Amino acid sequence: MLAFAVFFFILPILFSPLSSSEVQYPFNVSYNIDCGGSTNSVDQFNRTWLSDRNYTGGSTGLVSEPLHFHPLQEKTIRFFPLSSGKKNCYIVNLPNGRYYVRTFTVYDNYDGKSHSPSFDLSVEGTLVFSWRSPWPEEVSQHGAYSDLFVYVNDGEADVCFYSIATDPPVIGSLEIIQIDAYSYDSATIGTDQILVNYGRLTCGSDQWGPGFSNDTDFFGRSWQSDEEFRAKNSNIKRLLTSKSIANTNKLPNYFPMRLYQSAVTVTGNGALEYELQVDAKLDYLLWFHFAEIDASVNAAGKRVFEVVINGNNVTRIDVYQRVGGFAADNWHYVVKNLSNTLLTVKLVPVVGAPILSGLENYALVPADLSTMPDQVIAMRALKESLRIPARMGWNGDPCAPTNWDAWEGVTCHPNKKETALVVSQIDLGSQGLKGFISDQIGHLSNLVSLNLSSNFLEGTLPSGLGQESLARLDLSNNQLTGSIPESLASSNLQLVLLNDNLLEGKVPDKLFSVGVHGGSIDLSGNKGLCGVSPLPSCPLFWDHGSLSTGGKIGIGIACSVIFCVLLLVIYIFCIRRGNDDYDFGLPQDLMSLAAKRNKYQRQKSLMLLEMESQHAKGFPSTLNLRSESS
Repeated sequence: MLAFAVFFFILPILFSPLSSSEVQYPFNVSYNIDCGGSTNSVDQFNRTWLSDRNYTGGSTGLVSEPLHFHPLQEKTIRFFPLSSGKKNCYIVNLPNGRYYVRTFTVYDNYDGKSHSPSFDLSVEGTLVFSWRSPWPEEVSQHGAYSDLFVYVNDGEADVCFYSIATDPPVIGSLEIIQIDAYSYDSATIGTDQILVNYGRLTCGSDQWGPGFSNDTDFFGRSWQSDEEFRAKNSNIKRLLTSKSIANTNKLPNYFPMRLYQSAVTVTGNGALEYELQVDAKLDYLLWFHFAEIDASVNAAGKRVFEVVINGNNVTRIDVYQRVGGFAADNWHYVVKNLSNTLLTVKLVPVVGAPILSGLENYALVPADLSTMPDQVIAMRALKESLRIPARMGWNGDPCAPTNWDAWEGVTCHPNKKETALVVSQIDLGSQGLKGFISDQIGHLSNLVSLNLSSNFLEGTLPSGLGQESLARLDLSNNQLTGSIPESLASSNLQLVLLNDNLLEGKVPDKLFSVGVHGGSIDLSGNKGLCGVSPLPSCPLFWDHGSLSTGGKIGIGIACSVIFCVLLLVIYIFCIRRGNDDYDFGLPQDLMSLAAKRNKYQRQKSLMLLEMESQHAKGFPSTLNLRSESS
């Protein structure tokens, strides 16, 4: 496990409020979190501090000698006992971008055990600080600041603690401030590097910056005096000015003017030399700050010096030639392939004496792999649905940092392209879990083994539980209900233990092939299951706890027949009623004409009959007589 040196700022006494600045800073996202604080507060610099109760778990404490600490946020602490789990985190939701993160850490024997704890700290899933007991006495009693620059790409900043042995991690305050994404030459350095502060020095001045003085630094950077880092054989001369310095507080780095109003140089012909402690396994970004604040140097060529790093002459600097007088200038260099833990920086005179206003030293820590986002969502859903107890430490990224163990009971590995981490195994047997299995488990597409046996889980088996990768499934001895999803039959299972649950319905036929092909399957203890022997046969129209396809077809046919019969009955009823009961009468006028016509025809018929009768007896008919007389 990598262990990174922590750059310490020892706390001073704070006096005056923060002064305002005319420069407009384009970012307004910042969090000042009082770790262990019960309420929000405002410090003497008019900065608002938020109680951390909504950002993490653990327990709260108070330093043993609070009078030694002036700000309230440095008197309270948050610690994480083993009952909170091995891994605990602060989760802060914020926009994607680049952020300055600063922590204040103190022990001060808050627990009365006189044992400063050992623990690791990660930011965005990458191990950045390692604290090992015993701490330096000054740091243990008065606390220390550590800081870095990091990119956030998932909408939340994760600052996590990992307990070593049984020691409880501890923290006093946490600050997160958004900065310019292009600062510190990110285009060249890359966004996959975390810049961990190994020394941010102001030359010729005492420590200053937010939290230490009323001077402004938009990034929240604090600047420590360079005195203890200078080689002892240097004959130092301090330079100070109150004049304005050009080119300060400019994007993307927003270096404050105060940094360039002081400087150191040397007397005589000696070099200006610094010795910086580093971790030889890492590369380092050195950022040099210059300003010609000596009015006597008023032309190019009057002050020229070479920069020598670990014995290598890397560049030659003429500040006046580069920017003129009373103007800020900076230059940076990446140091690689270190052979020891001491990094030396020398400014060697060529003409006149060298000058330096500030020096920053950042370890370039490659961002660790993180868990694939959809699997993070799935694991957090499982955490909620399974009601994972706090003691298991399911916090932050399930798999990262890779230096630590993953969440308890979880095994991870890199994906095929080695661009992210994936969950391959979950082993939570006999943990007293009382929830249910979330449908989100289907997003764990690389899951090979799942063991949730001997718990008190309820609910049904999610349909997503049938990934092609799944080879071993043990959900035995729970209280699971419902049917076995068809998706399980399409997986590559070699072991299926679903015994002693409350499952019901027909077992997918393909699932039995697990036993046929050399695997193992146990479905005993589920009274409602049916299917292939030794299970009881399923009802004809019942399958998987509901109607089978045949049952649905049968019911459909029966309904169709009944519908047709009903139509037939209605049709016959209507026809019969038409024959017997319906009388479609003619209009009244037509009926009168027809009656008169019928009456006339009957009279004519009677007269004809009478005439025929008389003719037969020899008498002329009445008709003929009338004809003759006429």
